[in-house]
Amino acid sequence: MDKKLQSINLNKIPNHIAVIMDGNGRWAKNKGMQRVFGHRNALTAIRETADTASELGVKYLTMYAFSTENWNRPKFEVDALMSLLITTLKKELPEFQRKNVKINSIGDTQSLPKSAQKVLNKVIEETKNNTKITLSFALSYGSREEIVNTIKNISKKVVNKELDIEKIDQNIINNHLYTFNLPDVDLMIRTSGEQRISNFLLWQMAYAELYFTEILWPDFRKENLFDAIIDYQNRERRFGKTSEQIKTNE
Repeated sequence: MDKKLQSINLNKIPNHIAVIMDGNGRWAKNKGMQRVFGHRNALTAIRETADTASELGVKYLTMYAFSTENWNRPKFEVDALMSLLITTLKKELPEFQRKNVKINSIGDTQSLPKSAQKVLNKVIEETKNNTKITLSFALSYGSREEIVNTIKNISKKVVNKELDIEKIDQNIINNHLYTFNLPDVDLMIRTSGEQRISNFLLWQMAYAELYFTEILWPDFRKENLFDAIIDYQNRERRFGKTSEQIKTNE
């Protein structure tokens, strides 16, 4: 058995892990290749991370695949990413079914090409009854945009007298976010050495533990996920309380 795996407490596995998959472009550049080459080679990391998370008992895994800002990248790269999304979803669907993986998406998916929307919706529909792990892809996602849309939608309900303003609480807000069907994030992992959260799940990561690694995303493997979870388990999650209060409640 893997020594790192032996160090993991299977009773303290994070329920929801979010990943900022950073470093594809640099990985490709280091090999003298175009950025798209890095995106293609990122698929192994996605597959291995999802498989390992599922085996450990993680119930929700959310991956930042394409941000609202990514639309500003060169058209060639955007087109290649959309094409890669379509082919990957089609190819992986039988594996999602075999491994009992439920696929979900968050973000402004209506802005994706129609061909991508069609395949994405098909995969979501066909895996909706799977129960081992929910794998969410953040596509055309930006957290500030999400929060703005949430405020607009709640405001409309108040104006239309469908909602009493005094009834607005955290649950109401949660229910209007893209992530209404997901729990808060417990652990956020970002690869490539950058130490920022880049407009990702700002509301949902209010009490998440943040883990940064120098590994470029295409090189990320199960051993690296083990490292992140071990680090997570060695932290004290206080949620605003004192250490003494946490220990008293244990």
